Amino acid sequence: MTETKEETGFTLEFEAAPEAPDVTAGKGAEAVNVTEDMTKEAALTTEEEKQVDAFVEKIDITNTSAVMNYGVGTQKKLADFSQKTIDNVRSNDVGEVGTMLSDLVTQLKDFDVDDNEKGIRAFFKKQANKVTALKAKYATVEKNVSTIVKELEKHQVTLLKDIDVLDRMYDLNLNYFKELTMYIIAGKKKLEQVRAGELKELQDKAAATGLPEDAQRAKDLADKCNRFEKKIYDLELSRTIALQTGPQIRVVQTADTEMAEKISSTIVNTIPLWKNQMVIALGIEHSTQAAKAENEVNNMTNELLKKNADKLHVAAAASAREAERGIVDIETLRHTNQELISTIDDVINIQRDGAEKRHAAEAELSDLEGQLKQKLLEASKG
Repeated sequence: MTETKEETGFTLEFEAAPEAPDVTAGKGAEAVNVTEDMTKEAALTTEEEKQVDAFVEKIDITNTSAVMNYGVGTQKKLADFSQKTIDNVRSNDVGEVGTMLSDLVTQLKDFDVDDNEKGIRAFFKKQANKVTALKAKYATVEKNVSTIVKELEKHQVTLLKDIDVLDRMYDLNLNYFKELTMYIIAGKKKLEQVRAGELKELQDKAAATGLPEDAQRAKDLADKCNRFEKKIYDLELSRTIALQTGPQIRVVQTADTEMAEKISSTIVNTIPLWKNQMVIALGIEHSTQAAKAENEVNNMTNELLKKNADKLHVAAAASAREAERGIVDIETLRHTNQELISTIDDVINIQRDGAEKRHAAEAELSDLEGQLKQKLLEASKG
């Protein structure tokens, strides 16, 4: 049983759903407050409301198989989508990028013109070929740095692709959220119609006739309404999962974006600055030896080394802080855990209350039947 609406692109059905869509391409809109945006997007348009109303008429609560499959299509797509999301996150090794950035810092730190003494003064005190040795050391470090930069550029391309994929994932998750909302609204409308209409009529008839078979018909329909109500609740749980998935996708996407920006900054700013400083250091060395102005060069070189050390310290500290930072705050995980526990508690209480009310109703029905039989017996004797 299927109802399709071409204008919205959503399909309400009792049948099994197709496989989750491919999430390897596409681009979606940015969201500042993801949960609020998803809630706004879930508001039905006039056409979608008409689709829901038309679908309500096709829902048959007495069809056990249809009730079991109600909304299963979207739930399956959501499950398949979640697996694809997990696979994508697993394939994105941000830790490796952090390691490369740390290695880059190590390579830059390893370049040192000093031996036993500190400062450029020690350099001048050694043999004349020290400049040649310095150039050779620089060439070795530059080669290692170039290798790391090439790998970082590859990871940057991967991160940019992942960011685009995550946009597509966000849009798909938003579609699943909307579909579940439409199923829930349609189901609640149908449940209200049945309880206010057919079920009430059966209950009134059973009360009027007092026949066990009439009472059983009313009870059977009430049980089916309860089962359908539980099915709708399951869909509400799935919708909550979809609602939480939106912010989770944006968190991962933000982490990827920050790492891509960090790589870009390293390639565009840090490396050229380092090379420029090395060229300046060599140029200073040449001019110093030619001018025999050792004291002036020492002062200038020492100041340069201090500035370079300060800059390297800031860059290393920033890189270390970013590498150690988690993509999800503990407060977020704590809140999610608390909400899950609260949800489970609510479900347990609702089920317990439902069971108690059913037991009370069964006892009352038994009393009513006994009273009716007693009255019929008295009538037969009179």
